[in-house]
Amino acid sequence: MDPVLAIVLRSALALLFASALAHKLRDLPRFVAIVEDYEIGPRALARPLALGVALGEAGAAIAFALGLAFAPLLGLALIGTYSAAIGVNLARGRRDIDCGCGGPEGHRLGPELLVRNGLLALAAVLALVPTTDRALGALDATTIALALIFVALAWSAAGRLASLHAGSSRERIPS
Repeated sequence: MDPVLAIVLRSALALLFASALAHKLRDLPRFVAIVEDYEIGPRALARPLALGVALGEAGAAIAFALGLAFAPLLGLALIGTYSAAIGVNLARGRRDIDCGCGGPEGHRLGPELLVRNGLLALAAVLALVPTTDRALGALDATTIALALIFVALAWSAAGRLASLHAGSSRERIPS
């Protein structure tokens, strides 16, 4: 893989996990309540589980930012954990709980989260691909910066569209 693509991929994943961590740390009691709502384990373990997720996200953000070899595996483990918890609750028919993904309005559980997580897992797998060895120049730095801006804007727009869609689905009057 070209080193520019590898840097963009790892940087985007670092920003994703850092953003997820920041969201949780801004209101840790709310995130603990969200973990309780998932009903995956005993309520008494919700706080330690929430702290474990936050610690994992901090580790993933740092590992991706530093380009550590284990970063994609840690990212895959976190994404897999999120997906398993979402999948269990969807199988139980529980869609009306906050996913804990972030954002001011939150996001209810739905199959689209599993698709999104699948794409994130693919990005983490791609981060495992070895890079070619070539010198990076000024054009590469510009490309990396612009690509990260694009990825951040696209992620934000996708999140906003999902929130709008979820909001309009809840406001529909059954016929």
